[in-house]
Amino acid sequence: MKSDRLLSILLLLQTRGRVPARELAERLEVSVRTVYRDIEALSAAGVPVYAERGRHGGIELLAGFRTDVTGLTADESRALFVLAAEGAHAALGLDAALGSALRKVMAALPAPHRPAAEVTSRRILVDATRWKSGPRQAVDLEALQDAVFSDRRLALRYRHSGQREPRTYTVDPYGLVAKAGVWYLVADARARPRLFRADRIRSARLLDDPVRRRPGVELADVWEELRRQVEERPGGIEVTVRVRRERLDMFRRMVAADLTDLPEDDGEGDWVTARLAYPVLRAVRQLLAFSDQVEIVGPPEARAELLDGVRAVGALYEQA
Repeated sequence: MKSDRLLSILLLLQTRGRVPARELAERLEVSVRTVYRDIEALSAAGVPVYAERGRHGGIELLAGFRTDVTGLTADESRALFVLAAEGAHAALGLDAALGSALRKVMAALPAPHRPAAEVTSRRILVDATRWKSGPRQAVDLEALQDAVFSDRRLALRYRHSGQREPRTYTVDPYGLVAKAGVWYLVADARARPRLFRADRIRSARLLDDPVRRRPGVELADVWEELRRQVEERPGGIEVTVRVRRERLDMFRRMVAADLTDLPEDDGEGDWVTARLAYPVLRAVRQLLAFSDQVEIVGPPEARAELLDGVRAVGALYEQA
């Protein structure tokens, strides 16, 4: 709708200052000609907006002009109050600020939308943490935030999974990402993208040197690249198993990260066949947790590895 587009232009100009007409057109998915027509409509309505041509030109509001109009629709108002778990804001020291911000938004909402927004905040809760994720080490994000917002380099001591001693890195941060309740620092180390799990960072020291990010690269770009590397990493060994139907739901939850194929449960038979991909052969010992509820069908070396694991457990208890 044209009215929504005019309001979007107004809010963008208030937030960004001078904005090129082509950028406005791309954001609003209209032509540059339509943008200029919208600017004329805003001006006719009394909004002090003007355009400057040329290489460094753009569209801008008269200095000092502000409007208190929110222009939020009912759905937009409700969307603002569907918030992630408070833990994410608390970890950043923003839980009090969040509450204050929401109170201000509520006061600014059009009166007809306030009841729906209030009900949404009481009826919808998004908890990003996994079930039974176990106790986690406390994470101090203060130094990481300082580096991200001050655009400075960081000296890290970081302990990798499976290693006892931490390693030292000098990194160029792009930002912080919270995924499934876990915080990650996204940064370049020696101009290559790296992912550092925050609860494995043993120390973080802010350096005086300015950050050296790759030109034109943003946090979302680096995160997408790293996310794909993790999710599309090929497994070193493919394993076919049979799962007892009554344990299928638990099996899905516990091995979700390694599942490559799980047929739909048709409710027939006592067993369901599934396929997994593990990075190394020894990782199949994960299936020991299912006792006789999961059987490895193949390959033979996977069956042999699991049998070795069974023997090792038996030997341990025989010594007791």
